[in-house]
Amino acid sequence: MTGIMENYPLWAALVAISLAQFIKIPLHFLAARTWQWSLLFSTGGMPSSHSSAVTALSTAVGIREGFASSAFAISAIIGIIVMFDAAGVRRHAGMQAVVLNKLVDEFNHLIEGMKTFKVRPRQEKAKKLKELLGHQPIEVFMGGWLGIMIALLVHPFFR
Repeated sequence: MTGIMENYPLWAALVAISLAQFIKIPLHFLAARTWQWSLLFSTGGMPSSHSSAVTALSTAVGIREGFASSAFAISAIIGIIVMFDAAGVRRHAGMQAVVLNKLVDEFNHLIEGMKTFKVRPRQEKAKKLKELLGHQPIEVFMGGWLGIMIALLVHPFFR
């Protein structure tokens, strides 16, 4: 068990992802003037906790194992893929969810308008798709910067 307690890259990544998730709450409050505690466990938003975690991990691996090591190369490439996915594929999936939710709302409005007809289709309540999936590039950048800073700040505790 002591091995895991001394695993600097693991703890740097966990601290980074936790702090990034927590930061979303006061940032949302500043923008919307409401506390939304569910952001602690949600995807998307500023800063990207995925980016924060993978950059903290890569930075810590680089410090611990060396920036020329295979372990750093592996963590850096996986980190780049995660960050690219967060700003690309997941972001576009969220944009598609917005469009699909609008179509479902408009369809339900059409159904409501058809209630005056004799034959009424069976209406099912559709669950809205999650729209906040990915990140804007600035959210990925800020998450990455936060991860590097956390790895550097946590490092003295693991010497």
